[in-house]
Amino acid sequence: MNNYVTGGTIKRLREGRRMTQAQLAEKLGVTDKAVSKWETARGLPDVTLLEPLAGALGISVPELLSGEQVVNSNRAANILRSPLYVCPVCGNIIHCAGPAVAACCGVTLPPLEAEEPDEEHRLIRESFDGEYFFSIPHEMRKDHYISFMAYVTTGRFDLVKLYPEGQPGARFYPWGGGWLYWYCNRHGLFREKL
Repeated sequence: MNNYVTGGTIKRLREGRRMTQAQLAEKLGVTDKAVSKWETARGLPDVTLLEPLAGALGISVPELLSGEQVVNSNRAANILRSPLYVCPVCGNIIHCAGPAVAACCGVTLPPLEAEEPDEEHRLIRESFDGEYFFSIPHEMRKDHYISFMAYVTTGRFDLVKLYPEGQPGARFYPWGGGWLYWYCNRHGLFREKL
């Protein structure tokens, strides 16, 4: 993480929970003077207090460090608009049903933005036994490959993980409509409406 918690963030979140400095201090086992020092930028909470501090303020540690609280105003969430994240360190794929702060390997991940496919990443669609088979005419090398394909409709999110030196394709049952996403480890996320 690049950031560390700021006094303004602590104060804003504490006041948002209608808590006094003394009440927050009691929850953390510190003095109210310590909380006052944090909020006035005359000191910082010890790293061992980050998790209990985040818990007392009702947020996650990444939210505390970024200073941005994620508020899910759409509890029903629309899966078609749900974000995808890929860790640049380990390749982990994270899908969320709504807004989130996603982090992996100590890196806060930005949501991926899908692009229209170019010739190297074009989608080929075939139909077999009542299912669709989608493939991409792409080299699959250890340093350049399609990492995953995902078929997303209003009510489903089906993801198939792909591996270097494997086949760049996947089968999906046609649930009707939606989008097909695929991710190239060098060129990013692509999508096409089905």
